[in-house]
Amino acid sequence: MAGPVVGVLALQGDVVEHLRALEANGTRALEVKTERQLAAADALIIPGGESTTVIKLLERFGLAAPITARVAAGMPLWGTCMGMIVAAHDVAGLAQPTLDLIDITVRRNAFGRQIASAEVALDIPVLGPAPFPAIFIRAPWIERAGLGVEVLATHEGHGVFVRQGHVMGTSFHPELTGDNRVHAYFARLVAEAQTGLVVRAS
Repeated sequence: MAGPVVGVLALQGDVVEHLRALEANGTRALEVKTERQLAAADALIIPGGESTTVIKLLERFGLAAPITARVAAGMPLWGTCMGMIVAAHDVAGLAQPTLDLIDITVRRNAFGRQIASAEVALDIPVLGPAPFPAIFIRAPWIERAGLGVEVLATHEGHGVFVRQGHVMGTSFHPELTGDNRVHAYFARLVAEAQTGLVVRAS
């Protein structure tokens, strides 16, 4: 299998599910727990989990600064649910540390607690005409998107899929579905970062 390697941060969350979805699209995938493993990846996914815990683990494992530096140098990054919170500029109503990798303000658990989890047929034009089966679990929403941030999908009037250059975030969990179109879109974004080609819809 040739092509870029996409790392999945393996400190907490849906790591195996992301690895499987990437591999199903023919993308080389790698667990990332150390700075050495991060250096071997061409891009990184931060999966769902608990954002305050993961921020502490990133500092403990010495990964926060290297991830920030790599993204500033052009490494593509995708945060799903908790991962989007970690990547955000700030968290509404909370003095919570983030990596500040994409200019958005997010609100934690905005769609409700665990009991409010749901699968929604979400319209995402960049993925084609068929709705995407978006799974929301204690999901954040985007309260503010800065200049240069593309809102690629909304739900209940709030952004749930955004992209700013080579960084993207989703409120929902594409890795928990059998639909790998968001992973394929990210893989094309990674290819864009390496070749300068423009990512287009499927």
